[in-house]
Amino acid sequence: MTGRRWRLLLLLFVSAALLLSGCRHEEEQPPAKAENGVYQIYYLDASGTVLTPNEYKTDTTDTDQLIGELIDQLRTVPKDLDSQSAIPERVDYRGFHREEMVVYLSFGDAYNSMRDDQEILCRAALAKTLTQAPDINYISIFAGEQPILDAKGQPVGMISGSDFVDSISDVNAYERTMLTLYFTDEKGELLYPETREVVHNMNTSMAQLVIEELIHGPETFRLCPTVPADTRLISVSVNDNVCYVNFDETFLTGSGSLAVADYIPIYSIVNSLAEAAGISRVQFSINGSANVKFRDSISLDTQFERNLDYIGG
Repeated sequence: MTGRRWRLLLLLFVSAALLLSGCRHEEEQPPAKAENGVYQIYYLDASGTVLTPNEYKTDTTDTDQLIGELIDQLRTVPKDLDSQSAIPERVDYRGFHREEMVVYLSFGDAYNSMRDDQEILCRAALAKTLTQAPDINYISIFAGEQPILDAKGQPVGMISGSDFVDSISDVNAYERTMLTLYFTDEKGELLYPETREVVHNMNTSMAQLVIEELIHGPETFRLCPTVPADTRLISVSVNDNVCYVNFDETFLTGSGSLAVADYIPIYSIVNSLAEAAGISRVQFSINGSANVKFRDSISLDTQFERNLDYIGG
């Protein structure tokens, strides 16, 4: 792969979440290399929101053996550290192979189930740790034998440790937000609030965050989803307190269409947006067209307002 191709793929990566604050140098800096066998293993702090390095010393000099050793360290946090691994336990690590200066990492499908903030930090921990190895300048991550994708659905490609500064929480401008989201119960006839704390990138709009969390589903045991989990949010924008939400057709047919009343998915979104983002009205569209009927009963060619009649006690 040519140097030009690497740079193009890195630019795709930048668009996902990093360096939006303009902190990256114009010219890519070479990855930091270890000295005298001392490496920095990047874990998450106790809150799970900030990368923290921990010194690790080894006499291993064989590159492939060293990579395996560093990955083992990434996955296992020393007991005396108040830290956690950036690779969640549920994410199945399947191995790696190396081609010249690139390490290709393979994970199971569960890698893609990480929330966006978790995945960015995991990506950073892997890159910053492994590119310290001699002759390793990039990593590339595969999930379920497919390359991971950025927020626009494009392959992330090659990732360099120099894509991240040490204070990654500042680069990504993460913040904590309390959201009130509306889900339903087993009957699927009324909406019930769930309050959750979300760590997110400040560059993500509140409207987008709300919808993404609704797609993610409820965290409360007794509550049930209102939006199909395989729905793709194509775009969301806000103008004069009107939120324009454009889904793909999965919103209509995904996940077996969910066993809920027809109005539940609509007002789950509308009421959640009104609660968290101060939205007064919501206009839906499917693949850019509003001339659609939701479940053949609700015309989307209108603007929906908050409706408290569907909220249970």
